[in-house]
Amino acid sequence: MKIAIIGTGYVGLPTGVGLAELGNQVVCVDKIAAKIEALTQGKVTLYEEGLEELYLKHLKSGALRFTLDMREAVDGADVVMIAVGTPPHPVTKEADLQYIYAAAEELAAYLDGYTVVATKSTVPVGTGDEIEAIIKKVNPAADVDVISLPEFLREGFAVHDFFHPDRIVIGTDSQRAREVMRRLYAPFADKTEMLEVSRRSSETIKYASNAFLAMKIHYINEMADFCEKAGADINEVAKGMGTDSRIGRKFLNPGPGYGGSCFPKDTNAMAQMGRKFGAMLNLIETTIAKNDERKLEMAKRVAAAVKHNPEAKIAVWGLAFKGGTDDCRESPAMQILEKLLHYNRNVTVYDPQAMENARAVLGDRVSYAADPYEACAGADIAVILTEWENFKHLDLEKLKAKMLQMQIMDLRNLLNKEEVCRQGFCYSCIGMKN
Repeated sequence: MKIAIIGTGYVGLPTGVGLAELGNQVVCVDKIAAKIEALTQGKVTLYEEGLEELYLKHLKSGALRFTLDMREAVDGADVVMIAVGTPPHPVTKEADLQYIYAAAEELAAYLDGYTVVATKSTVPVGTGDEIEAIIKKVNPAADVDVISLPEFLREGFAVHDFFHPDRIVIGTDSQRAREVMRRLYAPFADKTEMLEVSRRSSETIKYASNAFLAMKIHYINEMADFCEKAGADINEVAKGMGTDSRIGRKFLNPGPGYGGSCFPKDTNAMAQMGRKFGAMLNLIETTIAKNDERKLEMAKRVAAAVKHNPEAKIAVWGLAFKGGTDDCRESPAMQILEKLLHYNRNVTVYDPQAMENARAVLGDRVSYAADPYEACAGADIAVILTEWENFKHLDLEKLKAKMLQMQIMDLRNLLNKEEVCRQGFCYSCIGMKN
C-alpha cells in the first residue's frame, strides 16, 4: 500500500518508519524545508531508541521518502495520515487545530480515487466532522472516508510501541474504511486487539486514556507526600498497590509531576471539552492545578537545600521530560529549572540527549556539562530531574571527588538510598523520610 504521512515529528516519523518496515511505500511530507532536506540526506531529526537504524534501512531501499510537495505525497495514496502538531492555545489551553485544518484543506485538492484520511494527531471530539467538511468543500467529488486513528506511542519507546501495540483503535462507521485499515494492520491481527468504534468514541479514547494516566501520576505523588509525613516508604506502598491487578504497576513512580508533549496538553484539552459540552471533569481539573503546584514545590525543595549559600552551585541531571527522548516540551525538569533560576543562577546542567533542545530555551542562563561528573565539579548539590537509566550506575567514588558538598536530591527515586548514604552522601528523595 502507499501511505502518505503529513508531519515528521515524534508521531509522524516513527509511524512512517514502522509502516515502511511492514512492507508499505511511505511518503512523509512536511512544511519545514530544513527538516525534509536533513531526512532526505540520511540525518534523523529526533531521538528515539531504534529509530535511526530502521529509518536508514528504508531510506536506502526507497520504501521511505520525504518531500515538501503535498501533491507528490498524496497522489495515489491508499491512506493519508495527518500527524501534525496540536499545541495548546497560549490563553485558553484548548487544542490549536490550525495545522490540522490547513493540512486537510491542502491535501483535499490532490485526492484522486478512494482514499482513507486518518487523523493520527490527538484532536478534540468532533474534529473528524470538521476535516470531512473541509475536504468536501475543497473537493466535492472526493471519494474519501475520514477516520480517527489515534496514536499510542510513548516517547522514548515509540519504535517498540509501534511493533507491540496494546491496541489499535479505528474510529469510523464506514465498512470500506475498516477493510482498508484491517489490510494495513494485518501483521498485528493476531498480536493485539483491533477496536472498531465510532469516530467520536475514538477521538475520546486517546484523551480519556492520557487524562487517566495523568491522574494516576498525580495520585501516587499525593501518596508520596503522605508517606513523607507519616513515615511510610512510597516505593513499598507503590509495590503493594501495583500487585493488585485492578490497579497495575505502571505509572506508580513518584516524581516531580507529569509533563511532556501529551499529558499537559491533553488534560487541558479534555477539561476544555468538558466545559464545552457541559460535563464538568473535576478530577482532571484538580489534577492539572495540583500538578502545576508540584513543580513549584520541587523547585523550593532544591532551593531550601542550599539556602545557606546564595552562591551555591547546583548540578542538574536530566532536562528531557523523561528518559529515552530528547524532547523538552513541557518537561518538569525544565520547568523546575526555570523556577530555580529565580533563586540561584549558578546552575550547571547535563542530559544524555536533550542538551541541544534545552540550550535553545535556556541559552546562556546556565552552564552545560559534557557528562554528569563534569556537571558536579565544585557543586554543592546534585539534583536528578529525569529518569535516565545511566544515572543509576554512576561511580559514586568519582562523584565524591568532584563535589564540594556531598548532597544529592533524587526527585526520580533512581538511586539506591542505602548505597548512596553508605558512601557518605546526604541523600533525599521522594516519598520517604530523609
